[in-house]
Amino acid sequence: MKRIHGLFTLSYGVITLLFAVAALSLIVFAGLELWQALAPGSELGQRERFNAVLESIGLLTIAVAALELGQTILEEEVQRGTQISLPTRIRRFLSRFMIVIIVSLSIEFLVAVFQLIHDDPAMLPQAASIGIATAILLASWGFFIKMNRAAEELEPEGIEKIKQEDAEIE
Repeated sequence: MKRIHGLFTLSYGVITLLFAVAALSLIVFAGLELWQALAPGSELGQRERFNAVLESIGLLTIAVAALELGQTILEEEVQRGTQISLPTRIRRFLSRFMIVIIVSLSIEFLVAVFQLIHDDPAMLPQAASIGIATAILLASWGFFIKMNRAAEELEPEGIEKIKQEDAEIE
């Protein structure tokens, strides 16, 4: 059983590394896109420069999401090396994941609206669907936290255990 657990830990480590490599690649692409938008000798018009800046923001948003997910996996699965069982740990893991997704979708929504309002206003309802989906996710997450709180109060030692683990990791 220890070997299987070690294989899972190794796999989580590889996934974390790949998330970091993907994020760094996206950061490089975002930097190149931003450089293209700001390069003084470029023949691009203002509209193309604006779109390049927005594209850079979108790439950076995805890079942040990849880094955050990689960090969450690293901390929760590799460093802690424990299985998720306590309600507090489940809520925290899910909350970290949902924060990344909701913030990323919100930024993508704003980028899509800024691009589409100038390029193709007929596509704004599709962009609005991203905003609506993000709002539904946020409301669902809030409902989950509210409902999970009762389970957490039944197990106050779980909160203390996680605080101790946090102190050891930091």
